[in-house]
Amino acid sequence: MFSSRLLSGLAKTSQQRRLAAVKPSQSRRFFASSPSVVNVPPTKVTALPNKLRVASEETPGETATVGVFIDAGSAFENDKNNGVAHFLEHMAFKGTQNRTRQALEVEIENIGGTLNAYTSREQTVYYAKVLKRDVPKAVDILSDILLRSNLDPAHIEAERHTILREMEEVNKDTQEVIFDYLHAAAYQGTPLARTILGPPENIKTLKRDDLVKYIQSHYTAPRMVLVGAGAVNHDQLVELGNKAFGSLPSTSPSASSFGAASTLERAPSKFTGSLISERDDTLGLAHIALAIEGVGWSHPDYFTFMVFQTIVGSWDKTIGGGKNLSSRLAEVMATEHLADSVTTFNTCYHDTGLFGTYLVTPGGEHMEDAIYEVFNEYNRVGKNITAEEVERAKNKLKASILMQLDGTTAVAEDIGRQILTNGRRLTPAETFARIDAIKVSDVMRVAKEHCEDVDPAVAAIGTTEELPDYNQIRGWTYWSRW
Repeated sequence: MFSSRLLSGLAKTSQQRRLAAVKPSQSRRFFASSPSVVNVPPTKVTALPNKLRVASEETPGETATVGVFIDAGSAFENDKNNGVAHFLEHMAFKGTQNRTRQALEVEIENIGGTLNAYTSREQTVYYAKVLKRDVPKAVDILSDILLRSNLDPAHIEAERHTILREMEEVNKDTQEVIFDYLHAAAYQGTPLARTILGPPENIKTLKRDDLVKYIQSHYTAPRMVLVGAGAVNHDQLVELGNKAFGSLPSTSPSASSFGAASTLERAPSKFTGSLISERDDTLGLAHIALAIEGVGWSHPDYFTFMVFQTIVGSWDKTIGGGKNLSSRLAEVMATEHLADSVTTFNTCYHDTGLFGTYLVTPGGEHMEDAIYEVFNEYNRVGKNITAEEVERAKNKLKASILMQLDGTTAVAEDIGRQILTNGRRLTPAETFARIDAIKVSDVMRVAKEHCEDVDPAVAAIGTTEELPDYNQIRGWTYWSRW
């Protein structure tokens, strides 16, 4: 059953020969001297009198993305109002005091723009992509839907059914369900354990008053950032922001005035670790997510974890690769047919994070071998990583960062997220400098401190009949000590 274990040491030999071809000094010089890294326009940040921040990066072009990023999501809810942040996102487009729903849609359509929003566990984002001449209109529309939504009871009733249908679709997406289960297993009884959409009973009972209270308590100026990227002028954006959002309060009303249904500040999300499994043989495969506690966005080891993630790597059988993969874990999964895909993730929050691997396996004995190999790789990184592997991962990470910033919307999201989580935006040059400063010993330390002899969080759905016992899985976090 454990043939893949015997081959793990052999797989490293061919991999290390390939990595020996990497020339660290050349790759560092390339990234350090690249115009796309050094000659990046500055991110300008201005705080308005009410403490709302306006941040922008101006680049040549004819389009811009303008958005409002709010430090509020499902992690700031409680059991009674879980789902309210996402419900509000839906209601924002149903009409305001100045625009009906139809007028809002027509106005965006007439200027050739797009208007969108999304809710996560820690942030709610509303954004528009428009021509540069329409930036003032985009800011006006965003402020209108955020500050003057009608929250019509009739629209609220109609939207319940829309959200419940959305919930049905989400529940058909195995990956979405797996990661909700993973959060529930890792953060039991804490805010991060709750889903973004909330439970059906909440969606059926939330009232207009619940939405209003959430807005009043969380949509305050210090928790919001007005972001522009692309063809935007910072001084103009500051002026527009002051006009549109200058009336926002700087503080929230006291929590006592809202009662138990409002949470002004979130409780700590303590990582505990456990296993949640749901057997469903109709899927024909086993979907498994394995995670240990990572770090938050602003933690000193954030970039070290990103390098760690890149070393462990990801793979899907549709891309091929086999023995030519740079990831040892992906190579084992491919050559031994242990999994159809493997995805390493590093999900960060304000004060914690989930670092782990998502597997899709055929089930049976392959499942046990696949899970073992994941933790075996974590152990290997903590004890036997090479300088060549670290250098290659750093270069791949830097290239990935640049690729992810391709487009005004991606840049706006990067600005908004960093301002909310770090208080400022790191330039690509500073980001690359931090990545270059990471040593082999740093990666080994992070892997050892966070992955050795710990309680992992495990979530599994599908053909899980032969899923190993939790204690056996936990044992693999220290079984491979050398």
